[in-house]
Order: sequence, then structure tokens, then C-alpha cells
Amino acid sequence: MAPVEASAGEHGSGPTARRMILGSQLRRLREAAGITRAEAGYHIRASESKISRLELGRVGFKVRDVEDLLTLYGVGDPEERASLIELVHQSAQPGWWQKFNDYMPKWFDDYVGLEEVAVRIQTYELQFFPGLLQTERYARAIMTHGLPEHASEVAEARVRLRMRRQRLLFRPNAPRLWAVIDESVLHRPIGGREVHREQLDHVLELIQMPHIVVQVVPYERSGYAAEGAFTLLRFAEPELPNIGYVEHIAGGVYLDRPDGIELIGRSLDRLAVDAETPDRSRQMILKARAET
Repeated sequence: MAPVEASAGEHGSGPTARRMILGSQLRRLREAAGITRAEAGYHIRASESKISRLELGRVGFKVRDVEDLLTLYGVGDPEERASLIELVHQSAQPGWWQKFNDYMPKWFDDYVGLEEVAVRIQTYELQFFPGLLQTERYARAIMTHGLPEHASEVAEARVRLRMRRQRLLFRPNAPRLWAVIDESVLHRPIGGREVHREQLDHVLELIQMPHIVVQVVPYERSGYAAEGAFTLLRFAEPELPNIGYVEHIAGGVYLDRPDGIELIGRSLDRLAVDAETPDRSRQMILKARAET
């Protein structure tokens, strides 16, 4: 990853993605060598669960540990070893979002890193416009629970983080964003009438971009596809699985097991049927704007 202020301009360039790719390759090498996680953990003075977390890319890597594992797995080719060790160094580089570490929950760090390198983002929201589509004032109203004039340092930092995340939509290799929202979002005056109108105008402008699609689930069909908001991230790299993300009041849950991804896939299929077409959805947003 480039220095803190730089953007992850290429797919797979973020440290979170690199950890996951490296972990996936280490798992493949371990399985090919017929070595158990427990045996691998013993070899590097660690537990079986530590090997599991390493292979999932959930924790950072140490060069010495990776070198020892490669030796155990029988990887002797200098070029292959050097390539994997270089991934260790790259995965340790800070992402731009890490300057916000004092202000955002630890569990959100991985999400931002994965969002940076996704090629397709599919999200469903029932209460708010998705964070990637929010205006600054709309986001501040949410962060401050409707009291923007009393915004704390933490709230302002989180607003800046949300605005910074949105840059990925305007880069040359921007991901495709498919956002499905409940019709109630169009009429919920977050931040008051002026902020709400500004937000609707902002969405109408963004959906003119070819890689951004917003669809609305009308009242009569809402509430059936999913019980709550969720996001699915898809990646170009075959080593990276689809990642589902569900946020709740005390944290965030990451889903990468096939059964979890299948459930999300079913919800997305249902939403594709229940939601109005992009053109009809645009008309609904225009109507809400005219009535605000």
C-alpha cells in the first residue's frame, strides 16, 4: 500500500487484500504438503487457531513465521519464496484509512480495506442512503444522532472517513455499485428538509454515472428479502472469496463461508425481483424530491 494519503488505485493493492491472498496461498501450500494446522502451528511456536487466522488473512504476518512455514511446506524455489515474502512486507504497509484508527471501531478496519479493492459492491439499506452515496451533511446528521451543531471530534472524524471512502467511485477503475434501498429512505428527512433535499439531488446526480445503480423497493414489497441491511463485496482476484458484511449496534459480522454467501445471494435475487427498475426508481426519487 502507498503512503497514508494515497489511494489504493489497483485491485488487490490494499493491505487487507494482500493478507487474504497470502493466507490463501499459504493454506494451499500447507494442504499440498499434507500438513495439519496443528503441525504448522507447532512449527512456528503458535496455536492451530493462529494458523487458521493467518490463512484467513485476519492477522498480520511476521517474515520469520512465513519463512519457517515455507520451509516446512517444502517451498525451496528462491523466486517463489521471495514473492511470498514481498507480500508479507506489502501487507504490513498502512492503508490510508489507518489514520482514522483512533476514531473508528477496530472491526470496521478490514471492511474499508476490502471495499477499496472490490470490483463490485452490492448493498441493501432500509434506513439510510448507503454511506458511499451520502452527502457530508447527511452523514453528519447520522453520526450526531440529529444534532450536527454538537458534533464531537469523533463524529467529525467519522464523517471525514466516510467522505474519503467515496473517492473510490470517481477513480478510473471504480467498482460497480448496485444499491437497493427501501422506499422509506426516500421520505425519511434525515438532517431536516434542506439536508434531505440535498441528499436526493446528490443521488440523482450520482446515478447518471454508468457504474452506479440505485433501485428502490416500494412499500408494498419491502421487508421480505432481508431482515436488515447488508453488503456483498466481490473481487477480481480468484484467491479472494466474496465477502458479506452485516453491521449491528455492537460490531460487524463478516461472512465468507459458502452457506452465508448463499443466503446473501438469495436475498439479492429476491431484491432484484422486488425492486423497481433503475429508471422507475429514478422517477420515484424525483417524485420524492418534488414533494420534499
